Amino acid sequence: MPRKKPFSVKQKKKQLQERRERKRQGLPDGVRSSSHSRSGSHDRYEEHTDTSDSESFTLQVRKLNQQPALWKAGEPGYDSNRFRLHLEKESREEIERRKKVTQEKIVELTPEAELEVDIVDIYKPGSVLDFPKRSPWNYTMTKEQLLVQEEKAFREYLEKIYSTFDPVKLSYFEHNLETWRQLWRVLEMSDIVLLITDIRHPVIHFSPALYDYVTREMKRNIILVLNKIDLAPPSLVAAWKHYFEQKFPQLHILCFTSYPREKPGETDPSAVFQKRRRRRRVKTMAVGPKQLLKACETITQGKVDLTSWKEKMERDAANTQHEDLTDEEDEDDAVLVEHQTDSAMEMCVPVDELYKDGILTVGCVGFPNVGKSSLINGLVGKKVVSVSRTPGHTKYFQTYFLTPTVKLCDCPGLIFPSLVDRQQQILAGIYPIAQIQEPYTSVGYLATRIPVPKLLKLRHPDLEEDRPGEQAEAKFTAWDICEAWAEKRGYKTAKAARNDVYRAANSILRLSVDGRLCLCMRPPGYTVQKADWQQHTETLEIAALQEAHRQQSKQSSEDEDEISSSDQEDDEKDHDADEEEEEEEEGSEGGDVGKRHKGAFLSKNKFALLQNDEC
Repeated sequence: MPRKKPFSVKQKKKQLQERRERKRQGLPDGVRSSSHSRSGSHDRYEEHTDTSDSESFTLQVRKLNQQPALWKAGEPGYDSNRFRLHLEKESREEIERRKKVTQEKIVELTPEAELEVDIVDIYKPGSVLDFPKRSPWNYTMTKEQLLVQEEKAFREYLEKIYSTFDPVKLSYFEHNLETWRQLWRVLEMSDIVLLITDIRHPVIHFSPALYDYVTREMKRNIILVLNKIDLAPPSLVAAWKHYFEQKFPQLHILCFTSYPREKPGETDPSAVFQKRRRRRRVKTMAVGPKQLLKACETITQGKVDLTSWKEKMERDAANTQHEDLTDEEDEDDAVLVEHQTDSAMEMCVPVDELYKDGILTVGCVGFPNVGKSSLINGLVGKKVVSVSRTPGHTKYFQTYFLTPTVKLCDCPGLIFPSLVDRQQQILAGIYPIAQIQEPYTSVGYLATRIPVPKLLKLRHPDLEEDRPGEQAEAKFTAWDICEAWAEKRGYKTAKAARNDVYRAANSILRLSVDGRLCLCMRPPGYTVQKADWQQHTETLEIAALQEAHRQQSKQSSEDEDEISSSDQEDDEKDHDADEEEEEEEEGSEGGDVGKRHKGAFLSKNKFALLQNDEC
């Protein structure tokens, strides 16, 4: 018997790492992966795909939000990662170049007029910046033939876009055909399409190609929801509403929010950061359900009995005034149906009959992180659909019967191709922040539009603290802002205990996505007509609606302060678990992340809504 060779701990660790990589990539155990170093282990998050037979078109895609392999009973070939976000991968040279610029370029605030954006400049209506549509088929085709045909058409769709526009100018957009299939299925089964947008970036989230397809080809009605209106001034909400009414006359537009917060513009940046307490369930009625019911009644014109929906809203409004309800009394008999099979790829004929079986089906579509699932929870009055700050959390469409005659359908978030800046897309929340390889450029983009150092009360890292005059006039680069925030929050690297600028940059971006550092885009001409919009009749109505909802929420919050000590402990455990999950996400990826110091200082204070005078 041959003599055994020594096998060190380092070699064993390397062997286990290679085995995990093979398992993640679906390779047989005998095939060795090409990644042997720690830097190579990131390839399990950055898989190279889409190398087609066509030599003229080669594309590298980065797959995000990898899930553990789950083998379901009765589905031996089920892939738990089939609905991952597929976005174009950037080169290492481009990432390093942008990182170097953020260390040298001073950030300066741009005029407010620079925040104005027109949808024509972003989507170029009539161009190839469309979205993939389902290929024609017939019943003589097999399922495999249909899939091959759809994949070929999708390949041609991508090739047409990349042959027309420079990839550097293109935004991030979805390269996963599986997710687009989910959109096809939702559109086919919907009587009314609910297009949800974030009021801070509405033109980014509104695809004119989708509007034309739904209104002209499908002959369906589309309702535009300006969501999260509590994060923008009422005058800006009214201006955006008027803008879309002028551009797209067939739209039904309404405002919505299910999370009332502090009144924009009233938070003092110099005040102490306040702690934000987590809530268990929706206690207040969301702003918008009544307007949505009214719009659906106008569209259906009595063809569907919506009395049960109206009665449910009245019952929910009455229940919010009674705090002694038990959990059993708060539940109803509605059933959530989650579609986890291949139903999005089944060869089914699009339903031409509206309101089939007397049921109104409302499909909720939009970009990731605009609040589709939260909107459904707001309509229901309690949490029925899982929500997350991470884009791509909803993997497949889900249906929920709001009442026996009203069905809601939650579609996964989809990123349509456009010409918007990728940094602005990141700030809009469409890219998972924990997996951004170079977040400093996005921080610089944010700092040129709102005074981030002032709002966060940052001290320049290169200046002495005992010189307040110099600190007040200090010029920051994007790197300086991240380093100053790391110093303020105590973010340190594990080995050398240096300021962890990568973690600090991610933290600032999360503040922006959450609306605590509020950046709002303006419609064309808003700056010149700002005074008129502030006195507009619709502005006053929106302000009154926000204030009434805010007072209702405040009263509900005061009543909720009398929760039991066990509930408080559960909330703290949930909050700690969320922070640990964020730490694991940050440590798993990134350009220069490295290992995170788990014992680093973590402040217990959360932040109040940080906004400038305009937002």
